[in-house]
Amino acid sequence: MSTPETRVAVVTGGARRLGRHLCLTLASRGYDIVFLYRSSDEDARTLIQEIGDTGGKARALKVDISLKDRVADAFADIARNEGRVDLLINNVGNYNPQDVTQLDPDVWDATISSNLNGAYYCCYHALKLMPDAGSIISIGMAGLEGIRANTRGADYFVSKTGLLVLTRALAKGYAARHIRVNMVSPGQLDNSVDLPPPDEIGRWVPLGRSGTLDDIAQAVLYLLDATYVTGVNIDVAGGYRL
Repeated sequence: MSTPETRVAVVTGGARRLGRHLCLTLASRGYDIVFLYRSSDEDARTLIQEIGDTGGKARALKVDISLKDRVADAFADIARNEGRVDLLINNVGNYNPQDVTQLDPDVWDATISSNLNGAYYCCYHALKLMPDAGSIISIGMAGLEGIRANTRGADYFVSKTGLLVLTRALAKGYAARHIRVNMVSPGQLDNSVDLPPPDEIGRWVPLGRSGTLDDIAQAVLYLLDATYVTGVNIDVAGGYRL
């Protein structure tokens, strides 16, 4: 069980890529880390070791967050072991772009279940363990990008725009407890699956480069420190959506 002085961060999709980077960043800020992952066993093992080697504390729970009973079990485990959640990062963002004219219903269901339903399940349970002045930060392209006519990846953009609506509702609903709920929307990251070639990226990104994991972590850390900011979506995209 964590002490009152310990801050606990729960990160979904934490074993790889951006989620892993955020776990490392938050551990360096003194958070005890609990990260959820679906299948990357070896990545989960090495992340726990990497955080431990730098004096931090981390553990992993293998859970498919699209399954509400499994999410409930995971947070029951967190309640028994850590006893609190000071920060929830909803990082899961399944993205398998298909043309909307050929979008398979099973793909649609899987995307909505993981990206939107799963985030809600995590919020629901985390808020029960969250002390006043806690924080929820969700990751995903939303806002203007989500309501454009994106013919590829429509399921993803619907899920993340829905998550933005949920973010704003929770921000208002939990404001009396000073729990802040915000969103960070990356643009073209340097590990994006559909990143344009370096000599062409300036056609889409005014700042002329792809984003880095550090760029996203910087925005997350800003939101953790910005105690008068809630219900917002921050584009970290180099002007990608202008």
